[in-house]
Amino acid sequence: MTALNTEPNFENTDDFYAALLAEHDGLDEAEIHALNARLILILANHIGTQNVLEQAMKVAMRKKTEV
Repeated sequence: MTALNTEPNFENTDDFYAALLAEHDGLDEAEIHALNARLILILANHIGTQNVLEQAMKVAMRKKTEV
């Protein structure tokens, strides 16, 4: 079983965040949701391991309830 890596693993978090925000600039809410869904599916395909994807969903839901 492969474990989800939740430790910081970015080369440059600020650059990634800025690029992500730039991709959303000028989009309406429906377009933002569609972009996010496509991005999630592309990254899920890259990961490719059901177990890791399920771990990520659990972590994301836990973070939602901690906010």
